[in-house]
Amino acid sequence: MRSTTARWALGIALWSVLLALATFAFVYWQTAAFLREELAETLRLEVRAAAADPAGAAARVDTWVAMDLHATHYGGLFGPDGGRRSGNLDAVPPDLARDGEAYRVGARVDIAGHRLDDEIWAAALALADGSTVVVAHDADEIDRVRTRSLRALGLGLVPTLVLSGLGGLLLAGRARRRLAATEAAVAQVMRGDLGRRLPVGRHGDEFDRLAGNVNRMLDEIERLLGEVRSVGDAVAHDLRTPLTRLRARLERTRDHAGSVAEFRAAIDQGLAWIDQTLAMVTAVLRIGEIEHGRRSAGFAPVDLAQVVREVAEFFEPIAEDKAVLLRAAVEAGLPPVDGDRDLLFEALSNLVENAVKFTPPGGAVRVGLARSGMHAVVSVDDTGPGLLPGERDQVFRRFYRAERARQTPGNGLGLGLVAAIAALHGFSVEAEASAEGGARFAITAPLRDEAARRRAQAEPADPMPSRAAGPEA
Repeated sequence: MRSTTARWALGIALWSVLLALATFAFVYWQTAAFLREELAETLRLEVRAAAADPAGAAARVDTWVAMDLHATHYGGLFGPDGGRRSGNLDAVPPDLARDGEAYRVGARVDIAGHRLDDEIWAAALALADGSTVVVAHDADEIDRVRTRSLRALGLGLVPTLVLSGLGGLLLAGRARRRLAATEAAVAQVMRGDLGRRLPVGRHGDEFDRLAGNVNRMLDEIERLLGEVRSVGDAVAHDLRTPLTRLRARLERTRDHAGSVAEFRAAIDQGLAWIDQTLAMVTAVLRIGEIEHGRRSAGFAPVDLAQVVREVAEFFEPIAEDKAVLLRAAVEAGLPPVDGDRDLLFEALSNLVENAVKFTPPGGAVRVGLARSGMHAVVSVDDTGPGLLPGERDQVFRRFYRAERARQTPGNGLGLGLVAAIAALHGFSVEAEASAEGGARFAITAPLRDEAARRRAQAEPADPMPSRAAGPEA
């Protein structure tokens, strides 16, 4: 942690220094360029003014030299033979072009009677009589700008480095404290405290968003582990009953059976209990397979109206045997939905089978398909005992069985399978009181046009978490 804090502080300090260097370099580049251009423009104007009046060129040059109190102005008027007529330049610089533009050249100058070599900025023009007028300025002024800029940079880098290092330590320390709190929370979660959550600040920054996402992940993990525990307990409880019966029956048959017929009856009963156990295990595996989502790759347009009619026809003989009226009401002209036809048939079959099972003789079951906006709603209504208000949110949990369903055969996985199929398709499934006095289950599915529009507007949402089974089969 300390090394991380040091690296952060050093990184921020180095970045600040680089930024300061870049800023100083830009300022110097702009300032020096501006001074050079201003000086060049002044020299161009002066030399042209002197050349425009050949008779007064010498006086113009002397005035240019005399007007500078710091001895940085140079100039000269030179005859066709190169001899100096006025000014403080010994001779025309040999590399200076006579085109009126300013150039940096070396020259011998006369300063207070002392001749010395110096770097100057000069502009020269040839006169009509062959003479040459030169106007120049000392180059040290621009050099002094560079020197002072470098001195300012050197003096400014030290406090910049110190202050940026302190700022880096403060920022790194703040991040370290947040990270330490996060590590402490994660350590508690790793020790088994699944109710622990990461601290989330009020700023809404990246750390807060990350902590929020991790907390939501922990919520889902806690929910899944709780569901696994409840499923494990339910599986153990539901498996123990048929296995205990099977063992007791086999012991009684071994000790008391006196004929082949009695052995056959015991074996048949044992096979029935084994089939019950295998059916429950198969249902659990089926729900897990559906929740894995492997079948979603093969989705295709499905005509829900045809599925509803086929399910109603399939269960009509079973309903007649129980003296239950089963009828279907299908709205015509509905567009298809995207999904797996076999899974949707299975989900609706579970709902209708439950409705027929829990509806007493003389009752009625209604299977409906209707349009609601851009959605299709498949509903199953019955006149059975219905659901208590507190049970409507529980019936889709695996192995959950309502009190009224305890005396009927089943393992509480049917509605869990319905919920898993609905989640795989992105549909919603609800349980509520029926207008006919019993229970009503409704699956709401977006029609294919609406589903395509949603996919075009946004990424698909994560499938809703599956809820497990209700009071049935």
